[in-house]
This record gives sequence, C-alpha cells and structure tokens, in this order.
Amino acid sequence: MCLIAFAIDAAADCPLLVAANRDEHFARPTAPLQRWRLEGGADVVAGRDLREGGTWMGLTPGGRVAWLTNVRQPGLERGDRSRGELVSRWLDSRADAEGFADGLEAERYGGFNLVVGDLRRGRWHWLSNRDPAQPHAPPSETQAVRLHLAPLSAGVHTLSNATLDTPWPKARRLAEALRQALAEPHAAEPVLADALTDTRHADDAELPQSGVPLAIERALSSPFVRMPERRYGTRSSTLLRWHSSGVLQVDEWTHGPGSDRPVLAADRHRREAFTVA
Repeated sequence: MCLIAFAIDAAADCPLLVAANRDEHFARPTAPLQRWRLEGGADVVAGRDLREGGTWMGLTPGGRVAWLTNVRQPGLERGDRSRGELVSRWLDSRADAEGFADGLEAERYGGFNLVVGDLRRGRWHWLSNRDPAQPHAPPSETQAVRLHLAPLSAGVHTLSNATLDTPWPKARRLAEALRQALAEPHAAEPVLADALTDTRHADDAELPQSGVPLAIERALSSPFVRMPERRYGTRSSTLLRWHSSGVLQVDEWTHGPGSDRPVLAADRHRREAFTVA
C-alpha cells in the first residue's frame, strides 16, 4: 500500500477501521482480494502480487492482520527479498511481534513500514528498517541497517511512504475522513470513498521532499494517484472493518489505468467477511 489510515480502538462499535490505497505499476501482475493458502498452511484473505508471491495487506480467520508500505528512497527501492513477503510471514507465523522481529534480516529488504496486529490479543506494532528521523536518507555505509519496533497506541494513525504518522497532506486528508467516518458511522462508506478517490494535488508549499523530482512529488501528493505517462497509479482501494460483533469485513475495489474519474465501482468490488475465531 502507499496510503493507509487506520483507527485502533477509537470507537466502541468498530475496534478497527482501515482505509487504504495501493499504488503500483499497472504492468505488475496482481490477483485481487480472495481467500488463499500460504506455504506454511495459513488460510488468508488478501490480494496477491503474482510476480513475487507476497501481499500488501492481509488477514486470517484467527485474527492476525498486517499491512505494508514502502519507504520512498530513489535508487534504493529494491532489496534481496520482496517486501510483500513480510505480510505473508506475519500471517503464517504464531510468534508475537518481538519474536517475529527477531527473525527478520532487515538489511535484505528495501525500505518498509509494516504494521502487524493480533485482534484476539489486542496487540499492535509498527516495524521499519529505516530511521524514523530521516526515512529518505540512504543507509549509512558504516552502520548496519537497524530494525525499529514500537507498540501502537489506540487512536488514528497514518502511513504513506515516509514513517509512521508523518503528516503528509494526503495522509492528513484520509485521517480526517477516517475520524468523520467513526463519528458518523451511517455515512462512513461514502465519506471514505470520497477520500480514497480524491485526486487533488497538494500545494507546492506543502509537498514533502522525499528525493524525487518536483513534478513526481506533485503527482504522488494526492490520495488517488494517476500517472498515465508512467503507467503507474492507484491500483486498488480497501476498507477493512472489525465490528464489535466480531465480524471482520474487508472490501476491495480495483482500478484500471484509464480511471479518469475514479469511483469505487460495483463491478470492480470484492468483499470477504468472517467472524474472528
């Protein structure tokens, strides 16, 4: 994913609410949201990267949840291993966050933000292999890549392509929509649909400086990204809701390269729902 806002224990009737957009090259083969099985045997609900085999957001009937964003570092996007496997590894594991982190070779991945959760235990953590104080800086040649691990508190959080809760304009917009959705649950879906399909660029004065050219920084500053000249943009939008009844529901809408007026269209919609065991 490239933009995620999520609320943990911020409303009694909805202990978890997530709104997210995944940005990617349109040529990268992808399977939409579905049920499938990981190599270790875990049944998951997730989309799937058909090139590397991992995913960007997924959940299990047992209540393990994870999602991922890249850290923007021009020229340092790739590592030896695919970042998408991090989500799969958490879903396929029984370890707690600390044990999971101990088994990761952080230097083998491109820059990432990873959120891992266990709904039954009510435990949430954020992990990253980039310095939160300067996420876009290249790793030092004299210092080993360090894995950062921190528990997540209740409330609204955001992730894009910097570090946790970096207040990029598009992250602030989506977070505000999430708060409105929590306060007005009857209007939650249209509010979040409007926020996820927002194509307005940020003003130049508000743009982050992440190391890419200004024109690209502008194009990437909207919640819904459209870069047809690069065959790149928002590929899918996702809403994940865990209701107080125990039902976990995830909705995904896929987008094609010709989405001039993006909408969460019914013919591109998939839904999975189950009660966390």
